[in-house]
Amino acid sequence: MNPDQLSQQAIDIANGAQSLAGQAGKLSQDLASMVAQQAAEQAGHTPFVQLFTVFVLACFVGYYVVWRVTPALHSPLMAVTNGISSVIIVGALIAAGPVEFDFSKTMGLVAVALAAVNICGGFLVTYRMLSMFKKKEPAKGAK
Repeated sequence: MNPDQLSQQAIDIANGAQSLAGQAGKLSQDLASMVAQQAAEQAGHTPFVQLFTVFVLACFVGYYVVWRVTPALHSPLMAVTNGISSVIIVGALIAAGPVEFDFSKTMGLVAVALAAVNICGGFLVTYRMLSMFKKKEPAKGAK
């Protein structure tokens, strides 16, 4: 190939690349406008409906899970519930963390108090339930 043919092919390739770059730019602008439109549509919806739906579904799932637990598994279930409460108390401590005394600090304090009562009460109930399964030792002197 002579240099003129090579330069012509290079010019054709450059023109093709420029055309592809223009098409890619148009596609990216179309995509950006579609994303912006979807974001604007979703911004109009309040998250209350979604959060309330999750709450209701969690209530149903929790009810049916606990309802189907056999009596022999209630003690381990209580122990796991106490573990979950300890995670809740950590979250409440984080919520109560801001320096200023406002609504979130008050609610965090209430959450810490209620979770502490739940943890202590749960461990007491678990201890009493597990003590029912211990073998009783015969009294001394009895045969």
